[in-house]
Amino acid sequence: MDARVMESETSTDAAQWTQLCLLEDVTHGDGLQVKVGERILAVWRVDDLAFVTDDTCTHGEASLVATGMLDGFSIVCGLHQGEFDIRTGEVRAAPCSKPIRSYAAAVREGFVLARLAE
Repeated sequence: MDARVMESETSTDAAQWTQLCLLEDVTHGDGLQVKVGERILAVWRVDDLAFVTDDTCTHGEASLVATGMLDGFSIVCGLHQGEFDIRTGEVRAAPCSKPIRSYAAAVREGFVLARLAE
């Protein structure tokens, strides 16, 4: 799916939201890889909540969506079993030592949106 950039709905918030996918396209307890320009992102779904992170493990350079397993709010990389919190990107288990980038995410009218501005 092509990502679309949308203006935030709140007038006091100048940040832009990028539409990534439909929430229904992401299986409960799983992730979906989405490309936005040169970025490769992971959209994670826990119940009806969506979280967005970079898709590449900072330790082994593996795709977290392709190799990983979501366990609650943790993604376990299938390459070396390093673990990250999908809400914050923080490392939860070695051998990973550098966090993955996480992005503000929202679900609006069935679409998953993320703030990707630097």
